Amino acid sequence: MSDGSNRPIIIKRKKVVGGDGHHGGAWKVAYADFVTAMMAFFMLMWLLNATTEQQRSGIADYFTPTIPINRISGGGDGAMGGSDIFSTDTLAQTGTAGVAEKQGDQVVTANDVDAAAEAAALEDLEAALLGLGGETMLDDNMLRHIVTRLTDEGLVIELFDIEGAPLFEGDTATPTQMTKELAALLARILQVVDNDLALDGHVRSASILRIDYPVWDLSTDRAAAMRQLLVGNGTDANRVVRQTGHADQSLTDPNPKALRNNRVELVVLRSDQ
Repeated sequence: MSDGSNRPIIIKRKKVVGGDGHHGGAWKVAYADFVTAMMAFFMLMWLLNATTEQQRSGIADYFTPTIPINRISGGGDGAMGGSDIFSTDTLAQTGTAGVAEKQGDQVVTANDVDAAAEAAALEDLEAALLGLGGETMLDDNMLRHIVTRLTDEGLVIELFDIEGAPLFEGDTATPTQMTKELAALLARILQVVDNDLALDGHVRSASILRIDYPVWDLSTDRAAAMRQLLVGNGTDANRVVRQTGHADQSLTDPNPKALRNNRVELVVLRSDQ
């Protein structure tokens, strides 16, 4: 019978898993997310307290491209910084040009906010003119003569002849009654902003067989006639900083003799122009 002292010794180790382990570090990720969220929350609260209602409205318009027209926009100071397109007595005077504020990885200056507010105000002015929001100051007969477009220069309001309803009598710079009424309404709606204005006269080509080829003088005189109508209806004369006659050198219809080429363009200039 063999001695038991030759048996191998087997050591069995039992692994004990504690309930308070680090769980692979997942709690650190959750805690970091919580701290980040709290920091963002306090930054948001600080921004809400540091800006005015008009500034917040202007910033909201800038970052909301799905809303093409907001009839209550603004936020910047200077031209077109009003709180409401129909508020003719009060324009917001908030914001400080050149002051920068870091938001994330981008630096947004007050000038950027002002530019966004001004663009929104131009859209509102266009909406009020054409009735894009369901209201308009012009009747259907007048609206037939108007096309608007937003450019880098500003809001262009183009007034043009249509068959049977010209803006001026014959080949003269004498405005028709409809043009006088149209100018009166334009002067009224332009009172909601104080931006500078520019007037450009255009005419269709005349026959080169005519002894008197008046396209240059005629386009200039028609721009001047429109300026006089606007000033006569309350527009500050100092706001008109440019009055130009382009003759038949800038046609909107490829047919140089088309009636559509007879037009006057009123440009509501951006503040940086």
